[in-house]
Amino acid sequence: MFNFVLQFAAGSSEVTSQAQNAPSAWSNIMQLLLFPALFVIMYLVLFRPQKKRQKQEEEMRKNIQIGDEITTIGGIVGKVVNLREDSLVIETGADRNKLRVKRWAVQSVDTEKESDSSK
Repeated sequence: MFNFVLQFAAGSSEVTSQAQNAPSAWSNIMQLLLFPALFVIMYLVLFRPQKKRQKQEEEMRKNIQIGDEITTIGGIVGKVVNLREDSLVIETGADRNKLRVKRWAVQSVDTEKESDSSK
C-alpha cells in the first residue's frame, strides 16, 4: 500500500526503488532490541520460576527431621526414623517395614510443624 502511494505521488518507479533499498534507522534499532528483549522474557517466564521451585524443594529436603511423614516420588508414604547425609530410613505400613530412600526422591513432607507463636 505504501509503495503504491509513493509511486502514485512521484510518478516514477525510481523513487519507490530507492525507498525500498534504504533501510530505516528505526528498523535497525528494533532488530537490535528485539533479541535481548526475547531473552529477558524467556528468563522471566521460564528459568526464574524453575530455579525458585528448585530452591524450595532443596530447602524442604534439607530440613527433614526424624518423625516427619514423607511421600516419595514413587508414592511411598512413611515416617522418618533415621537420617543420613544423602539418604534416610522410613517406616511404612502397619507392620513397620523399613526402607532406605535417597533424599532427592522425597516429593513432599506431610507433617505440619507446630509454630513457636502458639506457646
